[in-house]
Amino acid sequence: MCRVLARPATVRQIRGLRRGVQSPRTGHPPRNLFDPATWHSSLGDGVTHAALPLLALTLTRDPMALAVVTAAGTLPWLLFGVLGGALVDRWDRRRTMWVVDAARAVLLVMPAAAAALDVLSIPLLAAVAFLLGLGGLFFDTAATAYLPDLLGRHPPLLERANARLRGAQTAASGFLGPPAGSALLALGRAVPLLADAASFALSAVLVRSLPAVPRPVPQVRESLLRQARAGASYVFRDRLLLGLALRPAVGNIAFLAVETVLALFAHDRLGIDTYGFGLLLTAEATGGLLGAGIASFLGRQLGTGTALTCTAAVEGLAILGLAGAPNPYLAGLALAVCGAGMGATMVLGPSLRQAIVPAHLMGRVASTSRMLAMCAAPLGPSSAAGWPPPTTYAPRSTPPPASSLP
Repeated sequence: MCRVLARPATVRQIRGLRRGVQSPRTGHPPRNLFDPATWHSSLGDGVTHAALPLLALTLTRDPMALAVVTAAGTLPWLLFGVLGGALVDRWDRRRTMWVVDAARAVLLVMPAAAAALDVLSIPLLAAVAFLLGLGGLFFDTAATAYLPDLLGRHPPLLERANARLRGAQTAASGFLGPPAGSALLALGRAVPLLADAASFALSAVLVRSLPAVPRPVPQVRESLLRQARAGASYVFRDRLLLGLALRPAVGNIAFLAVETVLALFAHDRLGIDTYGFGLLLTAEATGGLLGAGIASFLGRQLGTGTALTCTAAVEGLAILGLAGAPNPYLAGLALAVCGAGMGATMVLGPSLRQAIVPAHLMGRVASTSRMLAMCAAPLGPSSAAGWPPPTTYAPRSTPPPASSLP
């Protein structure tokens, strides 16, 4: 199961591979994932993830307007996913990454200035979210293609690198970023935006210092649409690649169905408050960190295919366990187990894809796979619309009447 709303473990932090992962392709010294650039970049992502919705909330209480800001960031993947991958396959991947991050740093200065001048608006936030998402499309696709160019297409090495990237991202953006975004917002509406702008600028500088790698041999010059179609066809005609793409797509339907009603379930069934709900989400992130850490071990012991099958079964059983959990402790354990399965999946699946896809198609294959997962995501909330049944259990506490809410 793969959670697409949270950014996947791509190589925006690839500057951190200085020690601990050796590149047989370039002969460069080993690289340590836990370089400050890795943490700073992921922390900035978490800051924005928390700050944009909170900024929108300071402007309006209209749920539709808030939803527009949230959805704007995912639209680029749905509208331009395959075309973006085709462009990445035409461009130098390292240059694409640092130019995009530099552009995003400049972009974030605009809403920060608007906030400081008290002219911030929902349309501006939605436009910024859309452009940040568009930049993420190009950056994440280029980074996914750049990692095997740098390290070579060796599955164990790619699993180690992706495991460290995923672990660092979970720790920084999952644990530290959201509370940091909330805290910075308390200092002023422009502060979290400027902080993330600084993280993008630093990332651009560090990515630019990465070693250059040979560019893939260009194909015969074709139109962009034809190249995009060729990349999508490559995925749909290969059973293994299609399976790797549909795995997170199906997982998103199940996981987002659960996440849609999780807050209601936590309040009515488990009787926990907002703080307790935050601890439930922390349990899930902790499991994700553990899963990323053991993914390479599972791949070696079981084989990648068997390991992915086992993680799917574990996630499904964990969701069933969550549905039947009689108390918050077992619910937290179920979420942690589910998170561990997701964390391992998000290391093993991309690593296998990076190992077997030709370099000149990597951008298109990665973007097509991500787009399939994104397209399936809305089916999860819609499938949960009638759950939980009102007769399943009695709430532990009665919500206040609507008239008493602020």
